[in-house]
Amino acid sequence: MKSFLVVLLLCSAVGAQAQPAATPPPQESLKVRGATPSSVDAGDYIYISAQGPRGADGALPATFAAQVRQALNNLKGVVETAGLTMDHVLYTTVYLTDISQYAEMNRAFGEFFGKVPPARAVLGVAALPEPPIQINAVAVRNLSDRRAVYPPNYKSDEPFSPGILTHDRLFVSAMPGPVPSGGKVADNATQVDFALDRMKAVVEAAGLKLGYMVFVNPYLTAQIPMRVMNERYARRFEFGNTPARATIEVSSLPNGAQIEYTGVAVRDLKERRAVRPKNMPPSPTASPCVFAGDTLYCSAKSGFIPGPNEGVYSSTTALQLRQTMRNQMDNLEEAGMDFEQVVSTVVYLDNLADIPAFDEVYGKYFKGKLPAQTTLQQIAPADRSADKEEHYPDLEQVSLIAVRNVPMH
Repeated sequence: MKSFLVVLLLCSAVGAQAQPAATPPPQESLKVRGATPSSVDAGDYIYISAQGPRGADGALPATFAAQVRQALNNLKGVVETAGLTMDHVLYTTVYLTDISQYAEMNRAFGEFFGKVPPARAVLGVAALPEPPIQINAVAVRNLSDRRAVYPPNYKSDEPFSPGILTHDRLFVSAMPGPVPSGGKVADNATQVDFALDRMKAVVEAAGLKLGYMVFVNPYLTAQIPMRVMNERYARRFEFGNTPARATIEVSSLPNGAQIEYTGVAVRDLKERRAVRPKNMPPSPTASPCVFAGDTLYCSAKSGFIPGPNEGVYSSTTALQLRQTMRNQMDNLEEAGMDFEQVVSTVVYLDNLADIPAFDEVYGKYFKGKLPAQTTLQQIAPADRSADKEEHYPDLEQVSLIAVRNVPMH
């Protein structure tokens, strides 16, 4: 199913001057992310690696509420090490291995932010390097232009803002499709359109249009057919000039939703420019990468080989990752950039047991100085057998953000 996702679209989303880590990574993850910085300073924005629930002494708090607070305290420590406060945080992604704990997470989350909380997405996933929670974030250095955006008639008591504006960008919270009511679930196309309409409402409340978006994350469960999602999504954007995209199937979403959209837009359309390597045809659903000023948002890539005989032909995570990084290298080179300017990545693995094999290859592309990183397993592992055409399922995907004109190492 994962390889099918990538075949249908050029899917995507998220070292530099690394800040000291606020807390050490979990003991079993030291082999993987020992060199991963807790944050990367990219000038106007700070990119923060996923923070887990253990304290600095490696201890895991006894209760879920305490684990959430510890993850948020870890995030706070990283933010403060960068010379900022939690008010500087613009956007967070919260990953939960048990979505039924969403309400309890919300109660703890609200304690850490002021009257203008960040934009946010919450995802139910199959596995994390340190369950039951991890949280990554983006912060802005200058607070002067940071403000919340609320669509007309928006009502919610949840501890996040629908959108956060900065001097040059809009960060949009995950906008879900309709929540089941009375045991009834809307048809798939209606769910997709509803979620897209909600994202559009946030964008328009900021005085922008969907065409200003540079990156979109559709998060969906197996209940939403990819074909339906792509068909409805393509209606909203200009063919060949769509945002970069990371379309991620997840295990669950809050409140029983089956799809949600989140993303980033530019405030000045002159700052937006799509990038497409010559070996990639125009797509109705995703551009390989899109600039927001000096920041390049690249779609998630897998070990998919483009061309007449396109497909995933490698059977191991390490081999697939080499092709993934070649695909991303094509994107970066087309933009006049390289891996040295990558500030943040999100890694989606078919099985977290593959972390050591993944990291052995991944680290070679960054010369030992890694960007901020989030790693997760979003759904149950796939059947790794080849199909009748000798294609294999995706065993990994990587999305990235790179920044031009920043002294990286």
